[in-house]
Amino acid sequence: MKRRANLFALAVATFLSLSAYAQNVTGSVTDAATGEPLPSVSVKEKGTSNAAITNFDGNYTIKAGKGAVLVFSSMGYASQEVSVTGNTMNVALAISSSKLDEVVVTALGISRDKKSVGYAIQEVGGAEVNKVKDANFMSSLSGKVAGVNIRQSGTMGGSANVVIRGYKSLTGNNQALFVVDGIPISNQITNTGNQQTGRGGYDYGNAAMDINPEDIDKVSVLKGAAATALYGARAANGVILITTKKGTKRNGLGVSVTSGYTVGSVNPDTYVRYQNRYGEGYGQYYGPDTIAGYPTNGYMVAYDVDGDGIDDPCTPTTEDASFGLAFDPNFMVYTWESLYPELSTYGQKSAHVAGANNPLYFFEQSANINNSVAIDGGNDNGSFRLSATQFSTNGIVPGSSLKRNNFSFTGSLKASDKLTVSTTAQFIQQAGRGRYGTGYDSRNPNQSFRQWFNVGVDMAKQKEAYELTGKNITWNPFGYGYGDDATKPIYFDNPYFSVLENYQTDQRNRLIGNMMATYKINDWLDFMGRASIDTYSELQEERAAVGSVEIPGYIRRNRNVTETNIDMILSANKVFGSNDEFSFNGRLGSNIRRNSVEAISASTNGGLVVPGVYALSNSVNTPNAPGETAYQIGVNGLFAAASLGYKNFLYVDLTGRQDVSSTLPAANNTFFYPSATMSLVFSELIDVDAISFGKVRLNYAEVGADAPAQALADAYNMGTAFGSTSLASAPSTSNNAGLLPESTVSTEAGLEMMFFNNRVGFDVSVYDQTSFNQIMPAKVSSTSGTIYKYVNAGEINNKGIELSLSATPIQAGDFEWNTNLNWTKNTNMVVSLFEGAENLQLASVQGGVTIEARPGQAYGVIYGTTHVRDADGRPVVYDMPAQYGGVRYLVGDKDVIGNINPDWYAGWNNSFRFKNWTASVLLDMQMGGNFFSLDTYYGYATGIYDFSAGDNDLGNPVRDLAIDGGGYKINNVAYWDGSTVDGDGNPSGFVVGDYYADMHYYGNALGYARNAREYHVWDASFIKLREVALNYSVPSSYLGSTGIRSDEKDFYCSSCCPRYRLLYFGLELFECEFKGA
Repeated sequence: MKRRANLFALAVATFLSLSAYAQNVTGSVTDAATGEPLPSVSVKEKGTSNAAITNFDGNYTIKAGKGAVLVFSSMGYASQEVSVTGNTMNVALAISSSKLDEVVVTALGISRDKKSVGYAIQEVGGAEVNKVKDANFMSSLSGKVAGVNIRQSGTMGGSANVVIRGYKSLTGNNQALFVVDGIPISNQITNTGNQQTGRGGYDYGNAAMDINPEDIDKVSVLKGAAATALYGARAANGVILITTKKGTKRNGLGVSVTSGYTVGSVNPDTYVRYQNRYGEGYGQYYGPDTIAGYPTNGYMVAYDVDGDGIDDPCTPTTEDASFGLAFDPNFMVYTWESLYPELSTYGQKSAHVAGANNPLYFFEQSANINNSVAIDGGNDNGSFRLSATQFSTNGIVPGSSLKRNNFSFTGSLKASDKLTVSTTAQFIQQAGRGRYGTGYDSRNPNQSFRQWFNVGVDMAKQKEAYELTGKNITWNPFGYGYGDDATKPIYFDNPYFSVLENYQTDQRNRLIGNMMATYKINDWLDFMGRASIDTYSELQEERAAVGSVEIPGYIRRNRNVTETNIDMILSANKVFGSNDEFSFNGRLGSNIRRNSVEAISASTNGGLVVPGVYALSNSVNTPNAPGETAYQIGVNGLFAAASLGYKNFLYVDLTGRQDVSSTLPAANNTFFYPSATMSLVFSELIDVDAISFGKVRLNYAEVGADAPAQALADAYNMGTAFGSTSLASAPSTSNNAGLLPESTVSTEAGLEMMFFNNRVGFDVSVYDQTSFNQIMPAKVSSTSGTIYKYVNAGEINNKGIELSLSATPIQAGDFEWNTNLNWTKNTNMVVSLFEGAENLQLASVQGGVTIEARPGQAYGVIYGTTHVRDADGRPVVYDMPAQYGGVRYLVGDKDVIGNINPDWYAGWNNSFRFKNWTASVLLDMQMGGNFFSLDTYYGYATGIYDFSAGDNDLGNPVRDLAIDGGGYKINNVAYWDGSTVDGDGNPSGFVVGDYYADMHYYGNALGYARNAREYHVWDASFIKLREVALNYSVPSSYLGSTGIRSDEKDFYCSSCCPRYRLLYFGLELFECEFKGA
């Protein structure tokens, strides 16, 4: 919901790279075969952003220190690295007939030639990840990797779910595993319990968002089971490998400084379009037809406010809807402003008009500030890099802020000719305040603004009232006639009071690090030992102030999470044969993993003794019994991998891993999973000028997954004590000591092609993966004392196709255009559940709508009431009560009404370079998929939307009764007279046409009261302008003797215009993204 930059957004980032020994290095780059000068060659100092580009004559100038390494690269040529030895460096590049020199990072952090890899892998450079600054770097991967679907929350610092190749687990985790410099890290989401089902709570983000994008060198995405099998059970959902920046060999030290500033705001084009013709109320329910001589028609409350014995017109402040009396600036009424003695408007009438400032006024301009400094250096014996980054944001909701400090260190030392030691460490501090409430919750201002609201409220006056008094002076009190309760809130607090007094805070301190030693036994054999840790503690506090709608209280949660890994790997790399035609790469290793989690949550009970003091000891009653969790998980793994290559065109890989897990019973706690891959580089066997590179790959893999912690034995839940007596209850889901590991079987085939000296290329993959023996709760007899029991059951299948296209359509002189397209289609189906089960409920939302897994359907179908339809699929309508006229929909049984999975999704990234200017544009697209909207489900019944208050095609107000020519027109429906039926008793005798539905009160034909839930399921398709960035690199020659090697200016925006979606009413109401169940 953010729109950034001048027209769409504004952000500025400056990059400086300093060196005490920088000098101007000039030279020319030519074609090694022809001697012709090469324009548009990238010249970059390795490990920095210091870069230049050759001009039309092949000449370049760059500022670099002696000993620095320059990387020369150009499309269609083999890259070349050259150490700076003087002021003039001339380079000749050889044409690259294939991608033989491309290296990728694979499982366990092993770098391999991409040509030899028999599975799909895709990389995103650190510069691409960090192009647009975001609190959660995973958002920057959206649209950039085929097969990766990233669903983001719209909240400040909210979570991003990374799902690779579809949902694979019916009840467990579907998130990818994150690995940073060989360290598996936690990506747990610690949202409050109801948050992911849309019933309220806070989104505290996911743990992987702690990674600093300024430190990222590259991101490798391992998609299939064959790519991830060596990581064990946790990698069944794919792996995101993050390689951080390291120190660079240079004379002296390199210092880089970045600073960025971003502003954002709510996009009004995707917010509610409010009507401004009718006031508060749900209909004609509140008073007489005339008050003080004015025709109020039952829309106003009659109450003698001034004590003169004559009833006065009062707006029904108890109501959170806008199906009231038509506004009239000449009609003076008593409103919420008249009720509060603290206000200057106390006891005074005001004109009955729409609020001058609608809820968009409530949202503020957000501001993000990002500052980073890094120091690095190195020589022949080692290198290091030290960085510090501070990120802070003030959100669009008043009082919201998020701050994060990242400190990182990487270092390596060549202790001897055989021994190299290295270490990495990251320390992260994060603190949030005033995160946005979500879902159907009074702490979420959008619940009111988008669903239940009185358009007569001026939001500026609500702000003024809170700032003047600090009290909950709400637009929604009980009102006149309620005595001492007249000023008490009934449904909604003053939104400023809500976010500034009922606020939350959270903090997390985290350490991620490893130590590694590599010993070179001989020229083809080495041994690596590595110990790593990821540990963090977090605190979450939530408050409800005295005077709020909800009971005052305080909730406190503490959580400590630790994971340690010890890896030992023996690696062999050998070339052999009479002509060295064979190559062998082997790995033999072990992994010892230990996880521990300790969490405790406690809350007050019955309110707060002293207002404003948020402590468990301030509870009116004995605090609720704390919820405590403590468990440890241990997994010991052995693995082996072997790769045999023949003449640089044929590669066969075999891997196997065996894990022993503490979460499974001893009889079943050992499981083995193998993989086999083949890569054939057929371009080495043929000689076709147009084909630069061609490779076919095939693979088969199996991966396993163990059970959740504490799934083997039952433990009682302790409750709040009854006096001095402790209370305990059995869990609703019993555990099972006979569980087996889950299994996933995957097959994949792929084709990679490059043409015309690598100017055009594609990578296509087709895959089929089935996950079975899933560990899930199955319903059991109530006589067992529980409702569910963990069993092995259920099967889910994903099959799909991924396509990545790349091209350089134009490369001429000072201009270059590069384009990349990623496209994915995944088909997901639940094959079976546990015996006798027709459905598995994944989430329950409002209105009886559920998100479910059903055999024969996709994982995540939306289930709810439907429209009865005629033989041609038209919705059936029938008459409203005679006094209203008009029609309403005939509601049928529950059925599948939507599917959260898209038909396909894609990303299209374009980069345009002209001299020192570079512009890039990223489009993010999704076709298909659905969501159920509470905004329209409730909002269409409260009269806040503009379509509910205009004139219909007859020229009459929509709010007039249909019998009088008003109403909302419903096109192409089947009218039923309410009595004609066929031989089976089903409605029949339909008359097809256009009819008018009432729209004058909450019980209209479109809202929640009388409509099928199907009506409020919307198409989730979109085309979003995800990123726009403009960069200018100041030439080194302009910087003279300043010591600055490069100076770059970036202007960028993210989510910088609304997604365009055709909705039923042509309304573009939604900009948030939907994370699914």
